[in-house]
Amino acid sequence: MSNDYKIKLQRFSEVLLTTLLTGIPLKIFGSRSRTLLYRLIFPKIGKKVYIQDGVEFIGCKNIEIGNEVWIFRGAHIDASGHDNNYLSIGDDVRIKQGVTVQALDNTQISIDQGVLLGPYVSIAGPGNIKIGKSCMIAAKSGIFGNNHIFSDTTIDIALQGVTRKGIVIEDDCWLGHAVTVLDGVTIGKGSVIGAGSVVTKDIPPYSVAVGVPAKVIKNRKDMKLAMKDLAMEKAVT
Repeated sequence: MSNDYKIKLQRFSEVLLTTLLTGIPLKIFGSRSRTLLYRLIFPKIGKKVYIQDGVEFIGCKNIEIGNEVWIFRGAHIDASGHDNNYLSIGDDVRIKQGVTVQALDNTQISIDQGVLLGPYVSIAGPGNIKIGKSCMIAAKSGIFGNNHIFSDTTIDIALQGVTRKGIVIEDDCWLGHAVTVLDGVTIGKGSVIGAGSVVTKDIPPYSVAVGVPAKVIKNRKDMKLAMKDLAMEKAVT
């Protein structure tokens, strides 16, 4: 059997199973039975995984799913188009309705343990993206590991290519509603990004940042010290 034939057969099996499983309501088929069949096309899928009907997977051979992951109706998860694409969804991740995750064009996306992706969050390469443990990404936020080049006015922007520096969001970060994170950014551990902010530069750990572009307005550790001092002052008086 030729390699091309194996690839076509694998893709046919993937399309057939995902199409059938996507359209069968949970009450008729059951999440456990659906997950058992998904094991035929995913390289790794953990225990107690809950996948609602209406979830679309593409490029399943490049997707790994951990234990106790919940993926809700209308999510679109795509790792197709390149053998080096890789999408890892860690244990206890919650992917709410309408979320889009695209690991395309030689891209690696890692969503670590305990991450919550709110409704209609969008995550896309082609730059690599890493989201650390216990992060909360609120509804309608966008994390885009690429940026269009537009410096040459004699060439259409669509033909000038993109940057792909990648994005890192470290552990225990909270991104508020409709936050946008652009290519090349690292958001430090324990940071909070205010709703509607656009992150264009690195954010130090334990920062509170807001605005367009996002600017650091506080440090969470300083806030903790200030609250401690205030408590001590009240105790003395």
